[in-house]
Amino acid sequence: MEDLSKKKCIPCDGNIPAMEINEIHKYLKKVDGWDVKKDTKESYFIERDFKFKNFQESQKFVNSVGDLAEEQGHHPDVSFGWGYAKIKIFTHAIQGLAESDFILAAKINNLSQ
Repeated sequence: MEDLSKKKCIPCDGNIPAMEINEIHKYLKKVDGWDVKKDTKESYFIERDFKFKNFQESQKFVNSVGDLAEEQGHHPDVSFGWGYAKIKIFTHAIQGLAESDFILAAKINNLSQ
């Protein structure tokens, strides 16, 4: 199976369709711990909760995610607090999921190890 963490996110200008649910599930198998969800507009996104021992570890992780997001040019929604971080990923330009979302998820998984 292809290691998505070795690929680079490709900027999306909005001229591709969002993935259909069957394709989403194929990619979801490649990124452990992530769940697919739908928002109120019926758009898909992926999300994962991360647990940590304290606030400082959560903050360090979130800062690493921020650095990675800048490097990849792909920016997730991030929330965190004492002992946790929640990451939500989707491609804003298409209001749904594209391969780059799963690439970013795989790279974020590597940060948590």
